[in-house]
Amino acid sequence: MPGRHSAWRGAPLSTYDEDTRRAVDRLGDQIPVDTVTAIWSAALDATVAGPPVWFHGDVAVGNLLIREGRLAAVIDFGCSGVGDPACDVVIAWTLLRGRSRAAFREALAVDAATWARGRGWALWKALITLDDPDPAKAADARRTLGRVLADPTVSR
Repeated sequence: MPGRHSAWRGAPLSTYDEDTRRAVDRLGDQIPVDTVTAIWSAALDATVAGPPVWFHGDVAVGNLLIREGRLAAVIDFGCSGVGDPACDVVIAWTLLRGRSRAAFREALAVDAATWARGRGWALWKALITLDDPDPAKAADARRTLGRVLADPTVSR
């Protein structure tokens, strides 16, 4: 089950609500507050349908091994658990763009609510790291935020 050991991956997205709203306040005019708030609200409103399932918990660029342009392996299962799989959907915005994201969504075949929560996960992570002192992390967060904002899918 989600907990401190997994940084609450797989827990309800509302676990990150206070951090997200604090980041929105802190970032102020650096972000489109109304749009960010609407995306976050849609993610919070997207309810989980069905029982908890296994999730990886850290589907990040550094944990995907690519060979000849194709996914060859997924590594680092240290945050795996049982809960909301939306935390694994975050890769759609942290790595994928355009047609790749659309193909991923189609192949994954998750419901609109899971997709919206995954988008919320990506938004939360981007917001809390936008002003990271590490320029590489801040740049990654800015790219992710741009992808989240550009994605036209907002589902409730």
